[in-house]
Amino acid sequence: MLDADGIKCVVWDLDGTLWDGVAVERADDALPEVRADMLAAVDTLAGHGVLSSIASRSAPEVLERIGRDPRLASRFLAPQVSWQDKSHALRAIAARLGVAVESLLLVDDSPYERAEVTALLPGVRAVSPQEVPALLAALDGRPVTAEARARADFYRTEEVRRRAGERFEGGREEFLRWCEMRLQAGAASGEELARALELAERTHRLNSSGLDREQVRTLVEQGGHRLFTARMSDRFGDYGVIGMALVRLGAATWSVPLLALSCRIAGRGASVAFLRWLMEEARSAGADVFAVDMRPTEANTELRLLFRQAGLRAAEGAGPARPAVALSRPLHDDLPALPSWIRMRPLSIGPTP
Repeated sequence: MLDADGIKCVVWDLDGTLWDGVAVERADDALPEVRADMLAAVDTLAGHGVLSSIASRSAPEVLERIGRDPRLASRFLAPQVSWQDKSHALRAIAARLGVAVESLLLVDDSPYERAEVTALLPGVRAVSPQEVPALLAALDGRPVTAEARARADFYRTEEVRRRAGERFEGGREEFLRWCEMRLQAGAASGEELARALELAERTHRLNSSGLDREQVRTLVEQGGHRLFTARMSDRFGDYGVIGMALVRLGAATWSVPLLALSCRIAGRGASVAFLRWLMEEARSAGADVFAVDMRPTEANTELRLLFRQAGLRAAEGAGPARPAVALSRPLHDDLPALPSWIRMRPLSIGPTP
């Protein structure tokens, strides 16, 4: 069975894949008839929280025609149509969506195009249109959260934010303040558990230790650990649950085996705001030390820098069941500053078990 783990966006070729024939060879200005089975696959993927985009080596005017077709414009995010290599298009799509290029999968009828992408972008998977049913089968039966079903809408709203930022006359912090960002943190409710587990599984860029969903579930079920979540919204809409922390609440030390946040909120201060909230709660509960498990990877450099700026340093005592690096800091010192453009709306964390 085709492995669908880690796929956040499927990138579709056009000619010979999404439709039969070649768009630029048509005598009129219309697009070829889109294959119904491919559109159905796009919709099935969206229901599982997997985005769809387009990468086609064709005339740029084809992209304009796609934008005028409501069936296509509403289904595909950050489409790329040009004569450049597909590997270049996939890099542009990943950058536009704010995801790792390795989280993309290309569907293309051309063996050459598939080979070019996998050679120049190691880690990216490429399949033929005939393998799409296997991809859908690999996703069948997996739990789907409300955030996953609304993921395409979140990214469309993000595009509105991006355009507003380009038009905004002022600095970056002024724009973020104008966005009226609100962060709400608290103990995870029952319905948020699935989303917290999803963040543990899908997030790599802002993931402290790499614990998988089953490890997190086991620790929660065994007791002694609690899950906290963070939600964010702004003037453009609701981001949903964008962060989770698995915490062992000790009398003297709050230890965080996993902190994971959505890459959609990178660079907006939500990471430091959630981290500060956790530290404040730990200090209010009487803890003297705050600790985080950290497994350094090439992807999570941004999170490691955040921890360093927050005063977390390598500590002794990383045993065989723990990640390679344990970071900690005392709570009697000044905590990291809350970004001035974020308003916190904390929830009660409830009694400590």
